[in-house]
Amino acid sequence: METDYIAARKLGLREMRQAVSEKRSPYPAVLDDIIGGDGKLAEINVGLMEIPLNMIDGTKTEGRTTAFAANFMPILESDTEFARKWSGLYDSQMEEGIHDPIKAYEYMTRFYVEEGNKRVSVSRFVGASAIHAMVIRVMPKKADTKEYRVYREFLDYFNVNRMYDVIFTEEGSYRKFAACLGQTMNKPWPKEVQEDIKAAYAVFVQVYHHEGEKRRMTLADGDAFLTYLNFYPIQSLINEPRPLLENRIDRLWKEFLVDANEDGITLVETPEEIRSGKSAWGNTIRGILQPRPRYSRDNPLHMAFIYPKTADNSGWIYGHELGRNAIESRFGGLVKTEKFENCSTDEEVREAIDKAVTYHAEVVFTISPTQMDETLRSAIHYPATKFLNCSINLSHNAVRTYYGRMHEAKFLMGALAASVASNHKIGYVADYPIYGIVAGINAFAIGASIIDPKAKIHLKWSTDKDMNWKREFEEEGVYVISGPDFIRPAQASREYGIYQRDMDGRVINLAAPVWNWGTYYELIAQNILEGNWDTARQSSEDRSTNYWWGMSAGVIDVILSEKLSYYSRKLVDMFRAGIVSGRLSPFMGELHSQEGLIREESSRGLSNEEIITMSWLNDNVIGSLPRKEELTEEAGAAVDVSGVRGVTQEDGTQS
Repeated sequence: METDYIAARKLGLREMRQAVSEKRSPYPAVLDDIIGGDGKLAEINVGLMEIPLNMIDGTKTEGRTTAFAANFMPILESDTEFARKWSGLYDSQMEEGIHDPIKAYEYMTRFYVEEGNKRVSVSRFVGASAIHAMVIRVMPKKADTKEYRVYREFLDYFNVNRMYDVIFTEEGSYRKFAACLGQTMNKPWPKEVQEDIKAAYAVFVQVYHHEGEKRRMTLADGDAFLTYLNFYPIQSLINEPRPLLENRIDRLWKEFLVDANEDGITLVETPEEIRSGKSAWGNTIRGILQPRPRYSRDNPLHMAFIYPKTADNSGWIYGHELGRNAIESRFGGLVKTEKFENCSTDEEVREAIDKAVTYHAEVVFTISPTQMDETLRSAIHYPATKFLNCSINLSHNAVRTYYGRMHEAKFLMGALAASVASNHKIGYVADYPIYGIVAGINAFAIGASIIDPKAKIHLKWSTDKDMNWKREFEEEGVYVISGPDFIRPAQASREYGIYQRDMDGRVINLAAPVWNWGTYYELIAQNILEGNWDTARQSSEDRSTNYWWGMSAGVIDVILSEKLSYYSRKLVDMFRAGIVSGRLSPFMGELHSQEGLIREESSRGLSNEEIITMSWLNDNVIGSLPRKEELTEEAGAAVDVSGVRGVTQEDGTQS
């Protein structure tokens, strides 16, 4: 009908005016123009598919693009032949629907129409959500960009779930999506799972956009959907009432904002930054509106520590347990703590947190990245409780993270190891290939190369299911070794830290890294007792807070054996002083990976983000990042949560 064409044209003209005011093209995009500079690209016939209308960005060729606004609404006068054909198609749509599929090209998950522009226009006007199309995929040129890597992940996902409905923009998201649904990336997904995705996603987008009308909505629909699934099962969107869903999405809004913020992590490098970021006026206002508790021995600050194992069978937990006991002693009754052991599954973590909150815990520490998922869900459930997880670079507003700049100690230990390794061979035992660990390996290697340019670092992974690193070092003639950082109290051994094995098999300890967890927890507790938890530096709603403290804060150090010479001690003291003062860093100046030059000599050095997310190995390292299937189940779980990019999964994707 002509009246409907006129209504559609008004929408088109309005879109054109909006586009002009925003300085963007008022017409649909043209695929030939987008890929014109790349020459002839490979094409793949995908076949007949149902594609979302909101993913159609334009046309294959320039053709009649000037007949439509960017939203595919018509803009030509109503007395034209084009308008009459559009109106006839509209009448047909209302009477019997559109049956003929369009022909469209897909490029980087967006669609460009070659045949059927008016069918797309009419379908959008009547409020349809999808249309059938014969799809031809245009393969992009290989590129070392985030967009290309995400698209390659999409292609792996498409092979097991032929759907375009849910699209992600972050690396690793398709693998996480599969895990949320109990699926893999190497077996086709059942039809009932596809139906659940369609139904749940439609509900989510509707509620998400409704809530977004009230506030800032910056996270793409697919990414927000995955964030929701990190907290709640997909069936909740199908079976539970709308008011409950609205309440949940309201609670998750800060997480959406953090996920949308590419620079969403506030990295607090020293305890002094907390106090320096304090706003006296802001804290005064908060104090009036929400008075902070006055802690005393009769009203102490309650803290809970959730451990995945026990201190007897884990050196990592033993160190945290020493820290917990230290703050009990340090504050003389002003701080009370409680521990919950053997909480490795989500259910066990949830049960422990529920008990801790019941016992009035105001602060909950979980000490492994594998506990982060349930920590995050509990933080949303208990918004009045402060949650911290011992990890780095996991960006969530509801849970703060804390970790040590262990690469500073490793740099010193690498230099020390090189000073005693007469055959230029040094062994290095790492545990998980997660954030921060690779920086420690490279800092050690660089420290060693400064003292001995011929030094080679033989890298082994203690969590490799098929590796006996002690035997391999012996076969390779490696006698100076950087072993595990911690002693297991129940399995005491001298093979930790930097040690040297002589020809008789005798172990001589030289140095070891130290995590001063007592100091770390004391600083966090003091921060809360002084009312500094909500400083502007830490409490922005679209950012996460990561404490990343090192030698200057006294939470990381190196202890030296009395057997070391005066010169070795002097070497370590000089390097330590440079690290603490900030004048020295292992990642200043020229850097070389196994693949080649990373930074030139004139470089100012790597940023904190580049250090934390490092996924390359220094050129004097002999070894590689492991594949996930090579690791133990426990290590694989850690990689799933915070593995560095480059660690491949069993299905071939990267973490």
